[in-house]
Amino acid sequence: MNKKELVEAIAGKTGFTKKDSELVLDAAMETIENELVSGGSVKLIGFGSFAVVDRRPRTGRNPRKPEQPIKIPASKAVVFKTGSDLKKKVNK
Repeated sequence: MNKKELVEAIAGKTGFTKKDSELVLDAAMETIENELVSGGSVKLIGFGSFAVVDRRPRTGRNPRKPEQPIKIPASKAVVFKTGSDLKKKVNK
């Protein structure tokens, strides 16, 4: 499902116009993004949680030249952990 299909599904379930549904979706995504950028997390009970984790620097290998190690710098990554309700529904 892409964004357009998601907007259409939201509009169908809520009775909002597609334009209003897109505004709501954009606002929700922007709010989640802003919270993660500021170092926080977003927890949606039953659905899951978004958080930022630190990845330490490490050494990698180029498959084409395995004898030459590559230094991979430290970075941050966004992770999503599914909630128990969502996990149960997916595994039915």
